[in-house]
Amino acid sequence: MIVLGIETSCDECSVALVEDGRKILSNEIATQIELHKPWYGVVPEIASRLHVQWIDGVREKALADAGLSLSDVDSVAVTARPGLMGSLMVGLSYGKGLAWSLGIPMVGVNHVKAHLYAPHLEYDIEYPYLGVIVSGGHTMICRVDGFDEMEVLGTTVDDACGEAFDKVAKFYDLGYPGGVAIDKLAQSGDDRAFNFPIPNLHKGGHEYDVSYSGLKTAVINQLEQFRAEGAEASVENIAASFQKRAIDMLMKKIKLAVKNTGLTRIVAGGGVSANSRFRKCLSELHGTEAFFPSLSLCGDNGAMIAGLGYHYLERGDRSPLNESTRARIKGYRNI
Repeated sequence: MIVLGIETSCDECSVALVEDGRKILSNEIATQIELHKPWYGVVPEIASRLHVQWIDGVREKALADAGLSLSDVDSVAVTARPGLMGSLMVGLSYGKGLAWSLGIPMVGVNHVKAHLYAPHLEYDIEYPYLGVIVSGGHTMICRVDGFDEMEVLGTTVDDACGEAFDKVAKFYDLGYPGGVAIDKLAQSGDDRAFNFPIPNLHKGGHEYDVSYSGLKTAVINQLEQFRAEGAEASVENIAASFQKRAIDMLMKKIKLAVKNTGLTRIVAGGGVSANSRFRKCLSELHGTEAFFPSLSLCGDNGAMIAGLGYHYLERGDRSPLNESTRARIKGYRNI
């Protein structure tokens, strides 16, 4: 089965062709980074308008890269939730029209679940495992028993990990995207220059939950309180110290989840899974086996949508032509 996957949940306009849920025939990604850079973040109205302008050309390029025509496509999978409403509507509307015109089935996909599927495009990974989703909008630790059987064990109670990276980078004018800029600067910084705090979650919190709001506030508003004696307040040192603490906080919860669940396979996905410190720490976690997507599959992409969509379609799932988008998923423990 050749599935055409469409991903437009935020600012990446991507179309991919994937065969039988594993073989990537093409994965075209048109990024809007340069156009959002002046605002240090994604402007929803600009993002949705660019998707309208670009999506047909991206689809044509994906087919050309794969050496296929529309008649070779068996089904369509498209991101339906969560994300920016305007961006989601462009992709879903396009997917509906394409499926209807070709007389083939379509299925709407949760792109957060698709991030955890991304490593499956490259590796044979057995269930169950511990899934870690780390992106600009989500930070979750899950028990994963199947492609759509996931239990959220822990999540952020405020800012997502990637969101904290972006806000710190914006405040110090480090560059955009913030996560990439901080990771690069941290390579030449001293991660002991600032001893930023680790928040303790008490009432109402779950043992695997994390909080990045306090860390972000400390880095932005209370820098001098945590500076080590004689340390220089360079952007490299700030980036290195912040990145160390942000990743250490997440690793602490992952280690606890491994200990309590007994799951030693760990699968990571999402934009922050490209972070060099996170990949190193998780890869070196004693007694575990870690799987990451290739860097090109860490961010939003159509291949992960097509790959996951294949399994829904194979099971017989179909989305009606009145399928609607959802910007958010009710309940912060839902996925």
